[in-house]
Amino acid sequence: MNASHVTYFSRARYAVSRLLRAGECQKDETVTLPDHHGGNEPVAPALCRVPAVIQIIQAAEGLDALEPACDVLASKSDMPMQDFAWIRSYALTFAGEGELHFLVVGEPPNVTAIAPLVRRRGRPDRLELLGVNELYEPMDFFGADSSALMLLARSLVRSGIPVLLKRVPANSPLIGVLRHAYRWRGMVFCRPVPGCPWIPLDASWKQPEHQLSHGRRSHLRQARRIAERMGPVTSEVLSPTMNELGPLLEEAFRVEAAGWKGRCGSAMAHDTLKGAFFRRYAAEACRKKMLRLCFLRIGGRAAAMQLAVEYRERWWLLKVGYDEAFARCSPGALMLLETVRYAATRGLRSYEFLGTVEPWIQMWTKSVRPCLSLAAYPANAKGLAALGTDSMAMMRKVLEKR
Repeated sequence: MNASHVTYFSRARYAVSRLLRAGECQKDETVTLPDHHGGNEPVAPALCRVPAVIQIIQAAEGLDALEPACDVLASKSDMPMQDFAWIRSYALTFAGEGELHFLVVGEPPNVTAIAPLVRRRGRPDRLELLGVNELYEPMDFFGADSSALMLLARSLVRSGIPVLLKRVPANSPLIGVLRHAYRWRGMVFCRPVPGCPWIPLDASWKQPEHQLSHGRRSHLRQARRIAERMGPVTSEVLSPTMNELGPLLEEAFRVEAAGWKGRCGSAMAHDTLKGAFFRRYAAEACRKKMLRLCFLRIGGRAAAMQLAVEYRERWWLLKVGYDEAFARCSPGALMLLETVRYAATRGLRSYEFLGTVEPWIQMWTKSVRPCLSLAAYPANAKGLAALGTDSMAMMRKVLEKR
């Protein structure tokens, strides 16, 4: 065992000892928590202890009454993953019986905060953010202000269930709220995880070729010439009606399945659950008129596709794919060029790639929205068991890298 292993064991032992010593008392003090806009908002403990109706929703049909409040609160974050369309689609697709565990402060229509959680029963028992395990997109709690979020955090502490929140935006006020709520009542660990790449758009991106390196521009010109030798090249960004959606979505699924995703079984047409989720979500987004289905056609055939939403003046790229029969003309890159141009011409604020940083994205941008993973361990037997399990799992990873 080398020095790094000893250090890690020491840290794990220290964490366990701290959790064992965590008391059940909470000191009275006023803390200052960062909000989404870079300012500061004081939160008094007396306010956090004001009695409030906090309900737990565990059935998908119980979510419908939350739609108006959910969309109002989600508008503060700009993320479509917090829009009710995403939440309802997930609940109907992935959540098994008893897995949903939404904490809601207030009663409709006077809801001030929502924690979109699922409960993973097992060893250890945990509460996790909805959708992150299956779709790996960022997610967060939503609240009218930090005081409302504190009510959610206090409810989590009282539940006594360990909490694991992956891919929380690094600027989320939830981070400070959780740390304060668990003070003297448990522990909160925070570590960086892969963030989401994005392009901050301005008028210069109306000609996206000029934002790329000379070598990349040359490659795209050559790809375009190859494509034009194969047939007329057209691109389209569609906002389909409900009547138009079915055939267009099937075409998008077929294009994605005609590439490497089809070979490895990860295409929406082959992954039963993800396919069902994106069908539901596309229908919900279409109903809200924010769905965008994009195609690059060569000789009349769809060579590349994108499934995206235009939400809060941003372009959110959810799925991409191309037909490998056209691989030598890089149809995916040509499609991306045209949708970036479209987003900039529309005056949108940003082009959000979602997912994580990949080589093909780095050619377009170096900007990344950082994300964090939060693990909260209450000062009880469940918290200690979860901390022990996580410490051993992390130690195994450390040893495997040696």
